[in-house]
Amino acid sequence: MKISSSQGLRLPLRGLLTAGCAAVLLSACASFKGIDTSATMQQSSDYASATSLPQQGGQWPDASWAQSIGGAQLQALVDEAIAGNPNLQVAAARVAGAQAAADVAAASARPSWSANASSTYQRYTENGIIPPPLGGEYKSDNQLTLNFSYDFDFWGKHAAELRSALSAGKAAQAEQYNARLMISTAVARAWIQLARQYGQLDLNQEQLKAAAEIQRLTQLRFKVGLGTQSENQQTTQSLASLRAENAQLNEAIALTRNQLAALLGKGPDRGLQIERPALPSETAIALPDALPLGLIGRRPDIVAARWHVEAAQGDIDAARTLFYPNVNIMAFAGFSSLGLTNLLKSSSGIVGVGPAIYLPIFDRSLRANLKGRVASYDGSVATYNQTLTEALHDVADQVQSLRAATLQSEQQQLATQASANSFRLAQQRERVGTTNMLPVLSAQMTMLSQRRIDLDSRARRSDLRITLIKALGGGFDAQAQGLDKDNSNSTTVSTSVRSAS
Repeated sequence: MKISSSQGLRLPLRGLLTAGCAAVLLSACASFKGIDTSATMQQSSDYASATSLPQQGGQWPDASWAQSIGGAQLQALVDEAIAGNPNLQVAAARVAGAQAAADVAAASARPSWSANASSTYQRYTENGIIPPPLGGEYKSDNQLTLNFSYDFDFWGKHAAELRSALSAGKAAQAEQYNARLMISTAVARAWIQLARQYGQLDLNQEQLKAAAEIQRLTQLRFKVGLGTQSENQQTTQSLASLRAENAQLNEAIALTRNQLAALLGKGPDRGLQIERPALPSETAIALPDALPLGLIGRRPDIVAARWHVEAAQGDIDAARTLFYPNVNIMAFAGFSSLGLTNLLKSSSGIVGVGPAIYLPIFDRSLRANLKGRVASYDGSVATYNQTLTEALHDVADQVQSLRAATLQSEQQQLATQASANSFRLAQQRERVGTTNMLPVLSAQMTMLSQRRIDLDSRARRSDLRITLIKALGGGFDAQAQGLDKDNSNSTTVSTSVRSAS
């Protein structure tokens, strides 16, 4: 379409306005009436927890919780895992992908500019629209244009798509923090397990020495007629069982080292380089106030689920705009000529402008698409509600287990102390000659068994401390990371739009 003056541009613009008005009227035939969601997001006030999770004035875990548990050694392992674990690299890639999708959504709201150049060398037919003398000759058809297009987006489709993309990006960021929490707590728990296994191995070796001495003395008694073959077999069985357990403990230590190496994203040789850990000293944890409300901004999985709901809402809003007319304007300006000689002359200039209008009238696919978006939203809301429920369940379980473990520990310490007293008394009796070494060794074996139970109890409380820290979010703070829902999308949207342009 060639227009030689600005006067000629008025006609397409008037046509654009006329077509737009007609489109608004015609689009009334396409409707999303009756398609809506009934899903409701649970509120923290819907969960009664004051009795199970009383306010204790405690602090939320901070990001240095690993340092407070295992010192510099554990913190270094956690840092190494965060830097090298492949799962975290996958999470980081998802964040980058979500940010790229947001950039695409932001760019779609901006005018589009492009340049086009083409040249086709051909023979023109003598019987076509180009008469002789050009007809029947070989000429090049050349065109050089600058193209412009813009979607007016009267109904906010691009804005809704951008809200959805930005929300999906925030969900990906929260999921990345959740992956970090999973990896860091897995490293800490494996580290505690390794400390427990080494402690058990030490006590097992002490038991092996005592059992070997018991076997030696029992055999001597049997040789002089003071013992029985049954007693000999019992001591042999006990010693063999302890040796088998020793092999099991060494295997468990090797497997835990392999597990730590894998969590660090390294080969098994890295696990061999980890220094032997020691169980940390016990520290009581007081629950923070404002449970369960505080969990909404402290658990990255809850924050991610919340942003997925926001993304699904944006998808619904975008799907609804498809029921309205879509109006684009396209324009071009440039040069066109047969042969390259005259291509850049003013007489070869071309310019054009015109609308492109989409009119949804009877399109069942639009309703089906919207129903699908609503179903996705309902699923996201259900996932959020389930995540919040499971989070409270998780915290309540860890609190109850810690309470029970503390009570068990108090009784176990009494049992361990009693066995130590019994061993000491047996030693005193042996020194004054009122008994032989067998009762002393038997009392020592009992004491070592109680110490092993006490070691398991201490390790379990340390492990429960880590799982409670994990249940409370592991130091994550949505507000500090800019991922809380109170941060309005408007600021982020405008920033993204500017960066996209």
